[in-house]
Amino acid sequence: MSETPPQPDDELKGSEQPFVAHLIELRDRLMWAVAAVAVAAAALAIYPGPGNLYDILAAPLVVHLPKGATLIATSVISPFMVPLKILLMAAFLIALPVVLYQVWAFVAPGLYSHEKKLVMPLVVSSTLLFFIGVAFCYFFVFGQVFSFIQSFAPKSITAAPDIEAYLSFVLSMFLAFGLAFEVPVAVVVLARMGVVSVEKLKEFRGYFVVLAFVIAAVVTPPDVVSQLALAIPMCLLYELGIWAAQIFIKHTKAPDADASADGS
Repeated sequence: MSETPPQPDDELKGSEQPFVAHLIELRDRLMWAVAAVAVAAAALAIYPGPGNLYDILAAPLVVHLPKGATLIATSVISPFMVPLKILLMAAFLIALPVVLYQVWAFVAPGLYSHEKKLVMPLVVSSTLLFFIGVAFCYFFVFGQVFSFIQSFAPKSITAAPDIEAYLSFVLSMFLAFGLAFEVPVAVVVLARMGVVSVEKLKEFRGYFVVLAFVIAAVVTPPDVVSQLALAIPMCLLYELGIWAAQIFIKHTKAPDADASADGS
């Protein structure tokens, strides 16, 4: 009788844990994440303080307001709630590396080595790209947008934006640019999961350029500078995603079972 060839060992064999142990670990990871946000919030509350944080966030708009004009609060609790919201948002962003590490530490034991090679770089790169998108929006796009808007304001009125409306606008723009800068990650994931091939992604270039300008026209104010500031980086990041997808597919393939069996 022919002997059955030995099967390759499962690298996750023996790593199973009871359901209750998973819940306890999840609780501990969540506590560490919340603690990191709380520590960051406490530090920001001491310096520079909630009010100064809002002043930093509002600086791109204040620079382009008429001389002597300021933002206004139309709600009684807005001067308290709006800076508090900004404080919590900034604290979460500062603590984000710790939060993502806790997520990674929770799911990593259940991943194969080739899956870890894919997930960890994607988590790090997606975080960095989101931060870059937010920074690009704050330091470059806001100045262009507010300058364009104020140039259309009639001389007979004095612009005095509401602080809650401004916060809503800023958050929506940050989210739009942060997500737009995730294009390479989306391309890599789609290619790695086999949803679309790299060749198809290359053929889709022309359509993506049109799509990028349509998205930019929808999510940004109606000025050419801000629309180009979103559409052009998206097109460049799409090319970066195609290049990165080829590398990830090559280095994150699952090991060949037959080859493993022959080598055992």
